[in-house]
Amino acid sequence: MLAFSFTVPVTRVALRDLDPLLIGAGRAVVAAALAAAALALTRQRLPRGAQWGRLAVVGAGVVAGFPLLTSYALTEVAASHGAVVIAVLPAATAVIAVLRTRERPVPAFWLYAGLGASAAVGFAVAQGGGPAHLQRADLLLFAGVVACATGYAEGGLLARELGSWQTISWALVLAAPVMTVLAGASVVRHPPSAGPGTWLCFGYLAVVSMFLGFFAWYRGLALGPMAQVSQVQLVQPVLSIAWAGLVLGEAITSLTVAGGLAVIACAGAATSSRGRRGRARPS
Repeated sequence: MLAFSFTVPVTRVALRDLDPLLIGAGRAVVAAALAAAALALTRQRLPRGAQWGRLAVVGAGVVAGFPLLTSYALTEVAASHGAVVIAVLPAATAVIAVLRTRERPVPAFWLYAGLGASAAVGFAVAQGGGPAHLQRADLLLFAGVVACATGYAEGGLLARELGSWQTISWALVLAAPVMTVLAGASVVRHPPSAGPGTWLCFGYLAVVSMFLGFFAWYRGLALGPMAQVSQVQLVQPVLSIAWAGLVLGEAITSLTVAGGLAVIACAGAATSSRGRRGRARPS
């Protein structure tokens, strides 16, 4: 979560000089090159049969969907705003994990996870001025959450079969052709011109957010139970808000603080609800 918590603020910095399409797709291209090298050097066995289709789901969610959608959303809203809205991600991951597996958390878990998600949605509505003024950026962020949650849940299951770093590596390699075309189109339309600081941020997104951070994350999801482990990510928005204030100098409003405190409180309550109705088994 520490690695991922810098993603939103760093994306916001990179957007000052780089096209959102390049940030969303280009980081996947760089990460795919690292992944291909790691797979080749360690002589990993190729995925088999249906695993390729499942890797495509992971790639569509965490390699393409979430980075692209959030990059465009963050052209319109502050990093602290995006961080709180994205806090709905753990609840979405829990729902998809239950649909995909036989995990059955106790009712208290669902109560606290739902409260955390409601706090994130309520924050977005309040910031937009009410339901009638929900911002386009919020819709992009929520769409990114659904894509990412799907990739998290499927990736967590695949990590039990392929390994954690192998799962994200194969997903990156599989998505590389499409992401390369998108990144190339961005370079042609908007030739990049940025300073060292911006490229350093882009490098962080490619190497850490898109690659190394998933090593530990998919390992944790693989150990499970996935629906409960996913709630640890509710810590991320609080850290991201802190970085937005410290790194970007954003004014952190009382509403942002309240939203952050609400989701982190729900995270603590949800992760302490360890009881389950039955053992989790992949479907």
